[in-house]
Amino acid sequence: MSRVLVGAGGRVGEEVQVERGAEGPAQFWRGQTRYVVGELLDSWVETSPWWQTGTGQGGASADLVATRQVWRVEAVRAGRSRMSFAGVFDLSWEPADNQWLLVRVHD
Repeated sequence: MSRVLVGAGGRVGEEVQVERGAEGPAQFWRGQTRYVVGELLDSWVETSPWWQTGTGQGGASADLVATRQVWRVEAVRAGRSRMSFAGVFDLSWEPADNQWLLVRVHD
């Protein structure tokens, strides 16, 4: 089971700070809590949902084909044992907004 996070204004995702490594996110901060990525589980590219575009016009739009990179990672709160406290998170890089978002938390 997973939870999709909703941020300000109903936007999908919660803004987080991310430090990138060679293959993707190495650690991220959710508020004051730091999470260390133990394993990169998957990554893919998504197009933006059509209902989140601000054009209000018919026809093709650059917003409709805008992409974002998503990484599914296993991470643990800094200072905790990976064996007992690891979680799975989906982090996305939003190039249009120049920000990272935590979009899903998996149980």
